[in-house]
Amino acid sequence: MSLPRGRIVAAARAWIGTPYQHQASVRGVGADCLGLVRGLWRELIGPEPETLPPYAPDWTDRGGAEALHSAFERWFERVEVADAAPGDVILFRIDAGSPIKHAAVLMSAQTIAHAYWGRAVVESRFSPWWRARAGAAFSFPGAEPWPN
Repeated sequence: MSLPRGRIVAAARAWIGTPYQHQASVRGVGADCLGLVRGLWRELIGPEPETLPPYAPDWTDRGGAEALHSAFERWFERVEVADAAPGDVILFRIDAGSPIKHAAVLMSAQTIAHAYWGRAVVESRFSPWWRARAGAAFSFPGAEPWPN
């Protein structure tokens, strides 16, 4: 299956404005950062490949397992953060002592779509603050190569 990157970005853009709701994944109703990615998976690929365990709503876990990162390793195609292209998912480590706990879809070289507490799904600037916290990047299975 070939998945056009423009289709991924357009699908993510359709989630903008969805209210933040911890562990939710329903476009227009509620989503957290992982819920956005889960919803895109369902829309673009099909049923989710595994059931999620409960997870904390904040970024305060320290020294814990890299559950989010491990799940992406199982189901997505790893790319170097520097090589991430529109439609790829970037995972973030909010500080050096915490596990990866946040996900966003790269919309362009300058913007990401993500959801976080107190906001909705938004498209925001991929600022130096976010870039410094990028811990891994992944492509959806079947995503078309990005032209160099």
